[in-house]
Amino acid sequence: MSKPTTSRGESIARMLPALDYSKIGISILVMVFFVFFISPIWTGLVTAFKTTGAVTGTTPFVPPGTEGFTLEKWTTAIDYLSTGLINSFIMTIPSTILCVALGSTAAYGLTLVDWHRRARFAVLVLFMFGIFIPYQAVLVPLSDFWINIFAVDGTMAFLGDLPFFTERHSRLFAVTVTHVVYGIPICMLLFRGYYVALSDELVEAAKIDGASITSIYRDIVLPLSKPMIGVVFIYQFTMIWNEFLFSLTLIGSSNSPAATVTLVLSGLGSDLSGVDFGLRMAGAFVAALPTIIIYVLFAEQFAEGLASDN
Repeated sequence: MSKPTTSRGESIARMLPALDYSKIGISILVMVFFVFFISPIWTGLVTAFKTTGAVTGTTPFVPPGTEGFTLEKWTTAIDYLSTGLINSFIMTIPSTILCVALGSTAAYGLTLVDWHRRARFAVLVLFMFGIFIPYQAVLVPLSDFWINIFAVDGTMAFLGDLPFFTERHSRLFAVTVTHVVYGIPICMLLFRGYYVALSDELVEAAKIDGASITSIYRDIVLPLSKPMIGVVFIYQFTMIWNEFLFSLTLIGSSNSPAATVTLVLSGLGSDLSGVDFGLRMAGAFVAALPTIIIYVLFAEQFAEGLASDN
């Protein structure tokens, strides 16, 4: 006797109860969000490779054809932004390093060092106030301090004697110090959350052995801080690199020799004839490239820091 054949509909009906509908729903939701977030990036990328005519004559997210493809936007953007990129590196690298170093030591002093509890709490409150002061609230006093009180153009005029520097780069010094001052509180808070979770036994054992506060930080706390250093470095580098308001307030013009890349980017692709969207998109990707490289270089430390912080 031949075995009874099962129809295709019955086979599908038997499979349906075994499916995990929650996982299917989550997968669909993830795909929707992926398309939602990646579509602007994709649109900007293909626009950067289009000629001016192709930008207006094609659908935004459709790649250009052979006649509409060009690399001219990229070469123009790199040439236009080169000075701004250098200035941003000069500002961002020391600012980030100082924020990470000072934020780490401040968090160590407010977490693992024994001193007057009320005084320590008061200092911590001052740091917290520093986090929540909005940029807009300090623009006028900030400009008045650097230009009129500190007189940065005259005090730091010696920077013009350095190679590749001009007298206007004194304003870049002002922006750098401002970012350090504004960045220390949030960096301290991130490090403090990490140090609170550290084992007290290591620190106490070092104290019993006669280790000083400095040696405990250098030999125990700092080596254990590498994952969080990666997190804070990426965060602070990205924040300082992409910042625009302080640069606009203290440097002022995108034509200044000390203009940062975000300040220069604000005027890219705009003229009396309209906006060159292809050039502007190419410039945006060029300006974002350093932050992408930083994420790649510190990806392992970033993942470890987030995992340990949770």
